[in-house]
Amino acid sequence: MIMDFLRNNKIAAGVLTVLRVYIGWQWLTAGWGKVTGEPFDASGYLTGVVNNEAVIEQYPTYHAFIESFALPNAGVFSFMVAWGELLVGLGLILGVLTTAAAFFGIVMNFAFMFAGTISSNPWLVLLTIFILAAGYNAGKFGGDRWVIPYIRTVIFKDKFTKPASVKAA
Repeated sequence: MIMDFLRNNKIAAGVLTVLRVYIGWQWLTAGWGKVTGEPFDASGYLTGVVNNEAVIEQYPTYHAFIESFALPNAGVFSFMVAWGELLVGLGLILGVLTTAAAFFGIVMNFAFMFAGTISSNPWLVLLTIFILAAGYNAGKFGGDRWVIPYIRTVIFKDKFTKPASVKAA
């Protein structure tokens, strides 16, 4: 019943539009300063994660990933975080590829929480779950109204049609 409401109801689409614009604004403003301001460098943050005792104890695999892969490649991660935040924000605000933007946003939220950063991340995770659950309806009053049908009919046209060999019984 709730899933049907989230996925098919026009009122839900309107509420989800407000929700995704709010979340998108949070991501856009976080990324905008990193992309347009002083060059963003995540190495200090990553070093703090490596030295965080709680991360070492609670998430040893994540700690190992940060220490052995992310920190040595801090430049790449700095680029990915800055542009990822900006693009997630744009996707959610414009309602273009909404589900993908929400997915990558929630992945970043969880990465920050695993690193020991609380901030607004739990709140954004909670709100983003509704967008993910709603699927297409979350972007219905946005660019997805045109983008998703285009993707389905032009890019994946062979995936959504029945093969000629399969006939209706």
